[in-house]
Amino acid sequence: MRTEPEMTDAPRGRFWVFFVPSLIGLLLFMAPIPDVGGDGGWTIPVAVMAKVIPKYFEGSLVAVITAIIAFMAVASVACKVAKPEWITRSRFLNGLFNPSPLWLVVRVIGGIAVVMTYYKWGADAVSNENTGGLVLTGLLPTLFSVFIFAGLLLPLLLNFGLLELFGALLSKVMRPVFNLPGRSAIDCMASWLGDGSVGILLTSKQYENNFYTQREAAVVGTTFSAVSITFSLVVIAQVKLEHLFLPFYGAICLAGVVAAVVVPRIPPLSTKKDVFLDGSLPKEDADVVPAGKSRFGWGLDLALQRAGQVTSVRSVILDGLRNVVDMIFGVLPVVMGLGTVALVIAEYTPIFDWLGRPFIPFLELLQIPDASAASTTMVVGFADMFIPAILASSIESEMTRFVIAAMSVTQLIYMSEVGALLLGSKIPVNVFELIVIFLLRTLVTLPVIAGVAHIIF
Repeated sequence: MRTEPEMTDAPRGRFWVFFVPSLIGLLLFMAPIPDVGGDGGWTIPVAVMAKVIPKYFEGSLVAVITAIIAFMAVASVACKVAKPEWITRSRFLNGLFNPSPLWLVVRVIGGIAVVMTYYKWGADAVSNENTGGLVLTGLLPTLFSVFIFAGLLLPLLLNFGLLELFGALLSKVMRPVFNLPGRSAIDCMASWLGDGSVGILLTSKQYENNFYTQREAAVVGTTFSAVSITFSLVVIAQVKLEHLFLPFYGAICLAGVVAAVVVPRIPPLSTKKDVFLDGSLPKEDADVVPAGKSRFGWGLDLALQRAGQVTSVRSVILDGLRNVVDMIFGVLPVVMGLGTVALVIAEYTPIFDWLGRPFIPFLELLQIPDASAASTTMVVGFADMFIPAILASSIESEMTRFVIAAMSVTQLIYMSEVGALLLGSKIPVNVFELIVIFLLRTLVTLPVIAGVAHIIF
């Protein structure tokens, strides 16, 4: 019996329009390579490319970032007051310079914080190296560089059909296990191998282009924007347990999968609407493969259709440039504002200590040594994921240090980067929802990690 050929009737040239850019994008965003100049782990080519900018512009990069964030604070206020037509008539410029009142306040806070930090003006609580200084000099240069290269190159993943092919191939796994489309596997792999900020950028753009519903975008953004393998090495080194990296990362992966299955099935993520950004509903048969087609053949058909929509190289370049401008000018001020506020609260108030006390009975039930000391680290990770590892380094019990280090990675939602990036993107989540998701991830992953720790120790 003759089977239908895998190639479609589309012009053969369209296959190469799909294949070549998609292969380049796949290699740049997902091919694991040794991180020779970093911490000795694995990374992806885009992350390596991003390190070039801080290296060669080290003396001026912080000044450039300060100018951008301060400019956006002033320009946003001026736009709100004057409402110039040349901005309001442009959908892109209006979205960039005319935020809602809440985000206008965040931008102004970010502008004030960045100026205070750069010039060391005003309260030391804002500008010192553990608060505003950590965000401005430790985080933003890396994000700036990642946004430039990832933003410019992201159309290679999005515009030429690669996600359509992977979506068809992986929907049989992602849909029943995580209730997500197959294409979301790309976000997960790019995040785990490279950087969580790349995953958030990818998720946000797919949501804006009506490839994810509100629920799917919220779930992928808060579940799969994982910390890279390389940074996990930094965390385990901070608690002096480098010799346990393999079981440590195994515990992270196991706890991450359990959280990805459980947390999206309970509020607030489960209550998100399955509608696209424009209000339209997804097709019920979106994941159904037509009769007579293999899953690969159907995915290739969809990929070639997508590749056929690319009109010119210029349109792809402009798409990449819009990504860069949107992230650098729109998201960096949010990260500076929210990240600084969260770190000031963590550093100068006992709020996170108070919030951690209810975890003492839970930690004692799980038989974690030094439960009282460990409890102070359970919630402080919401401010910054590295703070728990710093606090844990002085705890005597290796098991407790192991648990705290693994928890800091699997909690995922920390306001100095991932949380602020999510809030600054188009992904439909708010601060209260992020707090609830953070606590749910903590409650779900802690027993898993404690179980692994008891096996090891």
